[in-house]
Amino acid sequence: MIPFSPPRIDQKTVDEVAKVLLSGWVTTGPRTKEFEKKLSSYVGCRKTLCLNSATAGMELVLRWFGVKEGDEVIVPAYTYCATANVVIHCGATPVMADVTDDFTISVEEIRKKITARTKVIMPVDIGGWPCDYDAINDLVNSAEIKKLFAPGTDEQKKLGRILILADAAHSIGATYKGKMQGSITDVAVFSFHAVKNLTTAEGGAICLNLPAQFNTDEIYDLINIKSLHGQNKDALAKSQVGAWRYDVIEPGFKCNMMDIQAAIGLIELERYNKTLKRRKEIVEFYSKSFKDDPFAIVPVAKSKERESCYHLFLLRIKNATEEQRDQIITKIFEKEVSVNVHFQPLPLLTAYKSRGYKIDDYPMARDLYTNEITLPVYYNLTAYDLNTIVAAVKLSVAEVMK
Repeated sequence: MIPFSPPRIDQKTVDEVAKVLLSGWVTTGPRTKEFEKKLSSYVGCRKTLCLNSATAGMELVLRWFGVKEGDEVIVPAYTYCATANVVIHCGATPVMADVTDDFTISVEEIRKKITARTKVIMPVDIGGWPCDYDAINDLVNSAEIKKLFAPGTDEQKKLGRILILADAAHSIGATYKGKMQGSITDVAVFSFHAVKNLTTAEGGAICLNLPAQFNTDEIYDLINIKSLHGQNKDALAKSQVGAWRYDVIEPGFKCNMMDIQAAIGLIELERYNKTLKRRKEIVEFYSKSFKDDPFAIVPVAKSKERESCYHLFLLRIKNATEEQRDQIITKIFEKEVSVNVHFQPLPLLTAYKSRGYKIDDYPMARDLYTNEITLPVYYNLTAYDLNTIVAAVKLSVAEVMK
């Protein structure tokens, strides 16, 4: 069976983790801080805070910005549940907007959803393909929308407009108009989960790019404190001579990144350009292989203004029903190839259906989901594997769509 998305773990990774395990320091420490600095340099952001997940990162940013009950956060209907779950955790309401045919949130739909209660917009780069960030940034900076903004905290007053928090879980290494994701919006959050392009087994990072009126170092410290139960010193700081004493300034959370994870991330980042090159080759192979097939809707991965980081290959089967799509997936698995679907739109999930969200209100999200199949993309796929995958897909489609 060709697996769907195993992590790239080799002897170099094992050796680096072994060094950490034998160093006597395994939790948040020097390697985590080094990883943060190298991530900031790579994406061009002002400062980076590493955590145990992208989900934790998004929630901590919402809480820092003061998002609470009565507030609204605009999210795409087509995304993984984490994007909306963190809004619920804060007591606020996720307001869903439909997407365009490239899976990214529709700016026109965002405009329709903005109210005086809107505090944050969370665009999502599905599969590593960047959203139209200039259009989103222009929208929240327009006089009409800024006039509608009703700040409820000092941070919101200081910003004076809706915050743009990019759910960039898929898109480290993606570019928009020559800028790296992580440096395009007020804040961006990456995921380093096991299936991501760059993994730390589990993990995530907050990239801070807030305007000049904000003190980035101060915000880093405040969010870091939230990630450590509200404790104003981490273990590394407390280990210094005579520095044991600390305070807990708020009842915070526990979501810091360990040096064990950062060690994996440092190896991954060191060779990430090579990883991206291989992933691009795989996506280009798929695109070429399917471009002349009448059943195939091939995803866009590069344009004049945007380039994906080639995280997912979101193939769509033209005119397939959801039932036929599922039958095709079963046939592909029978040929010993693993595939997936990204994602079930939020209104299809019980947690959100039960809150009154209806998939028919988001027709593009519904239509994209109905016939989408995600093919394997990862560094160690061989030419033989790729030919096997393409053949399995084509034959399976033929068997079901006669």
